[in-house]
Amino acid sequence: MNESFDISQRWAAIVNPVAGSGRGLTDWPQISGLLRDEGIAVDAMFTLRKYHATELAVAAVRQGYRRIIVVGGDGTIHETVNGFFIQQSCPTTDILMAVIAVGTGNDWIRMFGIPRNYVDAIRSIRESRSFLQDVGRVSYYESKVHQVRYLANVAGFGYDAAVCRGFNRLKERGYRGRWIYLFSVFREAIRYRARRVRIAVDGKEVFHGRLFTGTVGICKYTAGGLSQTPNAIADDGLFDLTVIPNMNRVRLFRRFRVVYTGNIYDIPQIRLFRGGRIEVQADRPVRLEIDGEILGYSDFEFQIIERAVRVVVSEKFIRDRA
Repeated sequence: MNESFDISQRWAAIVNPVAGSGRGLTDWPQISGLLRDEGIAVDAMFTLRKYHATELAVAAVRQGYRRIIVVGGDGTIHETVNGFFIQQSCPTTDILMAVIAVGTGNDWIRMFGIPRNYVDAIRSIRESRSFLQDVGRVSYYESKVHQVRYLANVAGFGYDAAVCRGFNRLKERGYRGRWIYLFSVFREAIRYRARRVRIAVDGKEVFHGRLFTGTVGICKYTAGGLSQTPNAIADDGLFDLTVIPNMNRVRLFRRFRVVYTGNIYDIPQIRLFRGGRIEVQADRPVRLEIDGEILGYSDFEFQIIERAVRVVVSEKFIRDRA
């Protein structure tokens, strides 16, 4: 390694070459040129497989990098944040993460006002306005083995996870376009069978019955702009939990547009709970997705970690909070 520069003052770019149907690879020469034009010194690392971004994040921090640019989508952000919690070299708050979005949904950047336009996104990196966001520690089961992952954006269980699973499978088969998510939404609405669950928030039972779906948010957006936790605040030390009980699905989906354009809590029977610890128990296994990644099954526990990761945000985000 060249010892003539301070590595802590450089950025490590974790580039997902397959993100956004290959835009991570095809657009990297343009992105790297724009970074160079702004005087941002970057060393690129390319992911080669699923979860490789986690390994690269751990390696980068161990090498001395404290500034990480994610060039990818929500899944790459998820993997990178998990790497921050695996590494033991420094507190997670010592690391600054920026994002240049090349993914499909790009929901995390919506929360923080990061532009999809590369020029403006890179300008935000140069200005480096930072914000400490909460992170969720999520425990679940995979093949009857207890597992832990970290949540940076939004998680879902029940119907939400079934839709995510169907959507991801269609993408893996090479299908592209907005229609594949809507197809999964309506196909699973017909096929999904509600489970009986018990949910407790901060030790108090808030739901016991047949659940259609549950959404746990640190941030607001998922699935390319749906807002199932529209009131979430990313540094308030609380999860927003949206609970949709088993209900008439025709009536529910007649009002589906409100999830994009209005307030989901205007739909009768849908409820909001807030807390720092959420426990979910089910009579039969319920599937879980975290940040768009299908990971395991119930029982679940979500625990908030307050102001745990420092991220680059837009000027507008800072201004709107003032």
